[in-house]
Amino acid sequence: MKLNELKSASGEKKRRKRVGRGPGSGHGKTAGRGHKGQNSRSGGGVRPGFEGGQMPLQRRIPKRGFTNIFKKRFALVNVKDLNRFDANSVVDPAVLKEKGIIKKGYDGVKVLGTGDVHVPLTVRVHKISSSAAQKIEKAAGRVEVIS
Repeated sequence: MKLNELKSASGEKKRRKRVGRGPGSGHGKTAGRGHKGQNSRSGGGVRPGFEGGQMPLQRRIPKRGFTNIFKKRFALVNVKDLNRFDANSVVDPAVLKEKGIIKKGYDGVKVLGTGDVHVPLTVRVHKISSSAAQKIEKAAGRVEVIS
């Protein structure tokens, strides 16, 4: 069962509020907006984060650090995830993406040493930890670092 599948026991559904359809509707005249004021006007209301003229929270808190726009994001793959490949196959970022091990939106792939690999593979990735390289070579595989 999912949240969108939840229903009440009697199966009733709340009716839509039809505003501005005359006094008989119960939402006539001011259409539930009250009398006068900013929120009663068309296009009225305040922007998100506006606190009535008080200095807003996002401007009150101090700024800290900076964001490096040149930072490279690496998709992380553990050695144990490489066991699903056939023996003597070549594992590169394109193959990892095709198998669904990594998703798009990364600048490179880094292999980490969690788990064990039992099949000999040729692994071509951007970065690899020393423990992962040892485990791959121990399983009669090869590691190639691509730039």
